[in-house]
Amino acid sequence: MRASHADRERAVDVLKAGFAEGRLQQPEYEQRIGRAYKAQTHAELQMLVADLPQGPVPQAQFIPQRPMPATFMPMPMQMPMPVHTNSSATGSLVCGIMTPVTWGLTAIPAVILGHKARAEIRRTGERGDGQAITGLVLGWLAIGGWALFLLVFILSAAVNL
Repeated sequence: MRASHADRERAVDVLKAGFAEGRLQQPEYEQRIGRAYKAQTHAELQMLVADLPQGPVPQAQFIPQRPMPATFMPMPMQMPMPVHTNSSATGSLVCGIMTPVTWGLTAIPAVILGHKARAEIRRTGERGDGQAITGLVLGWLAIGGWALFLLVFILSAAVNL
């Protein structure tokens, strides 16, 4: 399709804007202006301005933001691990260690505190799970030891009758 004088002027306006924005150097600008005034078709004009923005360039703040799917959102920051240890876990460990000294009196508190500590640790993410498990194991061993002792004592009393 043949180009009109108005089509050439529009192409020259695009070239002027590109030069003013620093997108074209002086020699290239002058060369393209000369070719624009000599252009006979729309295709020739389009080749001269194809690499330049034609019209106002939208600015980032004016582009409407579409909601972004959660898949493409950055991961939420994870809370750092708490630096303190669960006090019930520490209590369970101490009671578990004290069972031989107290002849098993602290075994039941060791088991109770151990179960309580493990539930709190799962809920809050505190440290001390190993202490709670150690307290539980020592407490249950002491309870099992006393149960075995009582069973042997009862059986030996029954045999002696």
